[in-house]
Amino acid sequence: MAATLLIPTALRAFTEGQGKVSLEGSTVGELVAALATRYPDIQQHLYDDAGELRAFINLYVGDTNIKHSGGLATPINPGDEVLLVPAIAGGSEATL
Repeated sequence: MAATLLIPTALRAFTEGQGKVSLEGSTVGELVAALATRYPDIQQHLYDDAGELRAFINLYVGDTNIKHSGGLATPINPGDEVLLVPAIAGGSEATL
């Protein structure tokens, strides 16, 4: 089943500039694994040394964060769009 994985600008350097990638898979985990297979340079940004999805990576099927709906085992349907969102942190404390 083909679904589309939406890639944020910050990670497009690892997907040959692609913002949308059509991939085969029946779960979100299979879709992300297919992305890492097609674009090996992105793998280190998605998975830790133990092969687990990094904690700061969020994936959404529709409006639902998969962390609240079954994790990487969340099923996807043909034509679904899955949004990959790396959490961003940092900055400095402002003084007033």
